[in-house]
Amino acid sequence: MKFLEAVLQNEKDLIEDMRGLLKINSTLEENLDNYKAPFGDGIKKSLDYVLELGRRFGFEVKNINNLAGHIEFGDGEDLIGVLCHIDVVPAIGKWNYPPFSAQIADGKIYARGAIDDKGPTICSLYAMKVLKDLGVKLNKRVRLIIGTDEETKWRCMDEYFKNEEMPTIGFSPDANFPVIYGEKGIMSIDLISTKTNDLLFMSGDRYNVVPDEATANLDLNLKNEFREYLSANGLNGEVEDSLKLYGVSAHAMQPEKGINAAVELCKFLNHHIDNNIVKFVSEKLNDSRFKSMGLNFSDPEMKDLTVNVAVVDIGKSGGKIGLNLRYPINWNKEEFLIELKKQASFYSLDLKITSDQEPHYVNPNDELVKTLHNAYITYTNDRTTNNITIGGGTYARALKKGVAFGMMFPGREDVVHQVDEHVYIEDALKATAIYAKAIYDLGK
Repeated sequence: MKFLEAVLQNEKDLIEDMRGLLKINSTLEENLDNYKAPFGDGIKKSLDYVLELGRRFGFEVKNINNLAGHIEFGDGEDLIGVLCHIDVVPAIGKWNYPPFSAQIADGKIYARGAIDDKGPTICSLYAMKVLKDLGVKLNKRVRLIIGTDEETKWRCMDEYFKNEEMPTIGFSPDANFPVIYGEKGIMSIDLISTKTNDLLFMSGDRYNVVPDEATANLDLNLKNEFREYLSANGLNGEVEDSLKLYGVSAHAMQPEKGINAAVELCKFLNHHIDNNIVKFVSEKLNDSRFKSMGLNFSDPEMKDLTVNVAVVDIGKSGGKIGLNLRYPINWNKEEFLIELKKQASFYSLDLKITSDQEPHYVNPNDELVKTLHNAYITYTNDRTTNNITIGGGTYARALKKGVAFGMMFPGREDVVHQVDEHVYIEDALKATAIYAKAIYDLGK
């Protein structure tokens, strides 16, 4: 089957349909009392947009309570699931191109969601369209499942699988090529203080993003000292009525790729004030591997335990530190939590686990992994890049048997959750052919 040739015949429409979706601001605006748009008008508009494309292409379409949806074609008892999402993280930071303009420059489409995960959603849908247009007959049904709450609490998937069947096998185009056969566990922890403070401190609002801005208000005049600190450490910030420090955002699965504004501001303040939250962040959470606490851990296959100091919020009557951990298999969770709780208590901090997803793993020699990898090789001729495990969490873990599969190619800059997120048009076209080949092989 000449899937790439068929994709190229659809190139103009694919790009325009992708840009149309990317122009919609689908950042979460929670309003659960509004059943028509429980996660905001932008997310609902994006869901409707993709479902309408599915109708236009002649597929069976279903909306599940405005929280999720699916697009299906084919016959057979078994079901192949392709799980995507159309919600995005906030487009914070200084962008060179407006984050919802979907501007094309240098062979790329710039927009929040271009690679995570609106771009891959459109590529997956067009892969299905190519198969349908070619008259391919599969032995299984294929279903594009569209989520709306992946970047926060996955309530869309909870609702979806209350009402709909679980696919036999599947993949999520929400990571890297070739195949991601394992994903670390994801745990969020709040360390809570009830002590009164003379400090107001704000940084971060998403647990899966390294905070790129932190602000502190306090009575003590530290303007000169703060300017010196910024200069000495190569950091950026502002000094007005408050102290503001700018970092660099990154995905929580790779916190070392960012500059954590909350941690950096706490490290400065700890030299000048006595505050239990500031002190704990500065002394115990100043690296992304828990080395300062003696709690670092690494697994040969899934690598390091990591931590993102995602939220630091200090008010007059207390505050909290919000942590996002990515943990590998073979990690002793119980012993870790006992020690973390013990060390936090020395700083008058109480520990509360707010969420926990176990690691997800499919044997790398499984036929699903081999089939997808072969589809990748067919259109890249790349036989040297190994399949891997990651610290991120994709919808693959929502499946009984699934993996993450693209669509970022090896060697491309990782711009997920960062300013000027983009997708190369040539990559989008090649990925669409890979997905068509993968679905064809799984369906036959």
